[in-house]
Amino acid sequence: MIEAVMLWNEPNNKSHWNPELDPDWSIYADTVIRAGRAIRFANPTLTRVLGGMSPIDPHWTNRMRAHGALDEVEVVAVHGFPLDWNLWPIHAWPDKIAEIEAVVPDKQIWATEVGVGSFGAEEVQVFGVQKTAELLIGRVPNVYWYSLFDLPHSWGAETRHREAEGSSYYRHFYMGLIREDGSPKPGLEAYRPFADRMGLMQWFHFHDPRLDDAVRWMSELGVRKLRTGLSWADSFRPGALDWFDRQMEALAKFDTLVTFCFTPEHLGVEPHHTSPAREPQAFADWCQQMVERYAPATTTPPLVGVTA
Repeated sequence: MIEAVMLWNEPNNKSHWNPELDPDWSIYADTVIRAGRAIRFANPTLTRVLGGMSPIDPHWTNRMRAHGALDEVEVVAVHGFPLDWNLWPIHAWPDKIAEIEAVVPDKQIWATEVGVGSFGAEEVQVFGVQKTAELLIGRVPNVYWYSLFDLPHSWGAETRHREAEGSSYYRHFYMGLIREDGSPKPGLEAYRPFADRMGLMQWFHFHDPRLDDAVRWMSELGVRKLRTGLSWADSFRPGALDWFDRQMEALAKFDTLVTFCFTPEHLGVEPHHTSPAREPQAFADWCQQMVERYAPATTTPPLVGVTA
């Protein structure tokens, strides 16, 4: 069910990892090292991906190498939203990829979250889909468009500062190709010609009612690759494994990159999902359990009746 695992989401973004608790990212690096080794033990063939960075930052990447985190991953991931949140033009995508290639020539670079929202105008999103595909398909091995669905306004975005971010916060609710009411935007048809080469990134909340619709839409579009997530914090909810099983079974037809992230409040340095864990090994142990459940190592059975 899983072809690769990502260790956290945007760890250099303070909306997803609290830098006040880990100012040099040494705890995050230790978390990656422990989790990467645990995943390798569970399935030596599974690709391990460093948590997609946002902003794209070669200095942070070098810090991860200095801490030893890059020794336990095969892929370094980048996220970019040049028409919504980043202070660089969309045409700079190849240059941003090259910045990271220059400091990690020994790793693959994947663009695991790219997107343009319809907050300003839906025509802007159409342009964004087409230009992003033009610039990144074939430039990196894997590209994932964020996202299939708009985030419902009533759910709130996973960011630490919410409305204090001004219009930047509200853009979170317009990144999908399909509106909250289920109707497609023009961007969906712009995406369709690239669906077999540019995957989708879609978070599913606990007992997300959109799961079956997502599978239907992705199948109809011809999507092959999906990035999603399993929440360590959610794993402590009643019935969590039943939901994880349902989610992963529904997505089994896609080549899936699963992000493991979100600290349970009772296990954090502070009680928040962006907090480092008090014991990073606990996260590693959970990652190993999830890999053993959804991406177990396979062995070739012996040939019956054949002797050496």
